[in-house]
Amino acid sequence: MAMDAATIEQLIKQALPDARVSIEDLRGDGDHYAAHVVSGAFRGKSRVQQHQIVYRALGARMGSELHALALQTSAPED
Repeated sequence: MAMDAATIEQLIKQALPDARVSIEDLRGDGDHYAAHVVSGAFRGKSRVQQHQIVYRALGARMGSELHALALQTSAPED
């Protein structure tokens, strides 16, 4: 079962309430997405740590309902 972009955004925002999230369905199949996430929670964290935060938000859905996610993360610019 595929995931829709709104569900991905909702899960990320539940974990990171301040996040600005944009999601793009790369193939139109609901399985391959690109996400850009900007959150203050990423300040001082490495890129790997930022991605781990997002993957934790998606939980077990990553790799099952959500097959692939190209992820870009950053802290907001002040």
